[in-house]
Amino acid sequence: MKLITIGDNVTDCYLSDGLYYPGGQAVNVAVNAKRDGAEKVNYLGIFGDDDRAEYIRACLEREGVTTLRCRKVYAPTAQPGVRIGPGGERIFVRGPRDSCQHLFALSLVSEDYEIIRSYDVCHTTNEAHIETQLPALSAEIPVSFDFSTRNDDAYLRAVCPFLTYAFFSGSGLRDEEVSGLIEKVLALGPRIVGVTRGEQGSVFSDGKKSYRHEAQKVKATDTMGAGDAFIAAFLTRYTDNGDMETSLDFAADRAAYACTVNGGFGYPHKNV
Repeated sequence: MKLITIGDNVTDCYLSDGLYYPGGQAVNVAVNAKRDGAEKVNYLGIFGDDDRAEYIRACLEREGVTTLRCRKVYAPTAQPGVRIGPGGERIFVRGPRDSCQHLFALSLVSEDYEIIRSYDVCHTTNEAHIETQLPALSAEIPVSFDFSTRNDDAYLRAVCPFLTYAFFSGSGLRDEEVSGLIEKVLALGPRIVGVTRGEQGSVFSDGKKSYRHEAQKVKATDTMGAGDAFIAAFLTRYTDNGDMETSLDFAADRAAYACTVNGGFGYPHKNV
């Protein structure tokens, strides 16, 4: 399996510990996919010009994730604050504005597509801000998209027709709301739709069958990146074997493990 991810890179600043961790949805998925056995993984995004950006890039290199075609701009890396609540639940605190993630959006060009075509799947997110480029992207490669908690009708209609995989975070949704969301999204085009629900497990559908999968029980210390770990594991396994049940088993296992690791995937750094 060969995966390319497009999106943000940040440093999650743990306010009570005086530490930051490399992160960002697309970065987390890239690292986890490589750890899960993907043959080749590339991250494509916009780096700042500070030491934090260099640290994120060094961590990616150490994990075997390449950064071909990434951009570098004169702006700081995003620094969202994080507090850990009961059960390891992460609570975000707004960080400084005017970071490279706030000021710049990636514009894909022909040289990017030459790289993108060599992968099996492209995963991106609502934080990548490339929605208007999804028609061209989906013409080149199957696209996986993490909506997080965003599921308003206008956004779904704009994005879903260009997706193969659609992922949502739905821990606050009732059972009937999850079922209705999946049915609505499937009708708009994606082949597979999944809703992760934290301790309540996940609900997936391939349009033919619905799959309800329990979460693995674990003593969570930090839930940061658990959803990204789930997505990475699912895409890695499903792309290789096409079996929903075993892919969901693997994804639940990797998400549970992520809840025992601080940060999106480790690598603490003193926050100065």
